[in-house]
Amino acid sequence: MIRVVLPVHLRTLAHLDREVELHIEGQATQRSVLDALETEYPMLRGTIRAHDTQERRAFLRFFVCGEDWSHELPDTPLPDSVATGAEPFMVIGAMAGG
Repeated sequence: MIRVVLPVHLRTLAHLDREVELHIEGQATQRSVLDALETEYPMLRGTIRAHDTQERRAFLRFFVCGEDWSHELPDTPLPDSVATGAEPFMVIGAMAGG
């Protein structure tokens, strides 16, 4: 079981009030987590990754075990602590401005 924490605007869109728990078949990677998330909550398609390229949207970051994984390859295996649900996979809305 993978725990996913989403920013408030995406939780609102998906009608969630807490983190998401997903079951992943095979190895846990960014791609498999996001694929499972978009399958379970189709209204999130295109909000985290672009429809055409599947690249992370600007102003969203991925954090794993307190580290920024936004630029890791999508098929890089996630740490065991995330794959077992001990630590969450976090999607964070980035701040911008001056």
